[in-house]
Amino acid sequence: MKKSKIKILISAGPTREAIDPVRFISNYSTGTFGFEIARQAKRRGHQVTLVSGVTCLKGPVGVKIRKVGTALEMQKAICEEIKDNNCLIMNAAVCDYRPLKFFKRKIKKSKKAFNIKLIENPDILKGLGRFKENRLLVGFAVETENVLKGGLAKLKEKNLDLIVAAKISKFHSPFGSAKISAYIIEKQGKYQKITNATKPEFSRKLLDRVEGLWYTIFQSKQGR
Repeated sequence: MKKSKIKILISAGPTREAIDPVRFISNYSTGTFGFEIARQAKRRGHQVTLVSGVTCLKGPVGVKIRKVGTALEMQKAICEEIKDNNCLIMNAAVCDYRPLKFFKRKIKKSKKAFNIKLIENPDILKGLGRFKENRLLVGFAVETENVLKGGLAKLKEKNLDLIVAAKISKFHSPFGSAKISAYIIEKQGKYQKITNATKPEFSRKLLDRVEGLWYTIFQSKQGR
């Protein structure tokens, strides 16, 4: 049976949640890993769409790119694009919370304590997991401890097919690092440990697993 190409939607980079015109809440994500996954997927001949938070990166050649800022903007873009794609690789580091109130004027410095009330952002991947149909969903998890256990729990909770789980500590962070050590975990608890791989190397190994699952599970069903 001839293997068809996959329509892959990839998210990358951080989201930003504005506090006032000059300040925002965000995280350490650079978007490098997600952009590299998109680049490698395109090289394999897949149709690739990339939804990116704010980064300084040049987009991969031949990849459709949608740029967003906030978690809600990313949710809107992904929910629109997922309709035309077979697979979502959710690499973006989406802020879990956003300020309840946006201050239209710059908050002036004061000696008094200043509190900001935060509200929860939607879990984009978990929401899509409830209505995944014949789509492959891939997530990412960063844990400070119990990486395998935490990654598998999130995979099951969000109804994913694969999850990449990495450990973060004060000595090592996957954000912005040239090399990555992480687990690729499947539903049954089977996992592949990848140590000290460059982002292109890790991206290729991840896409190997994505393609393997797609051709084995979904394409075989379509061919019956």
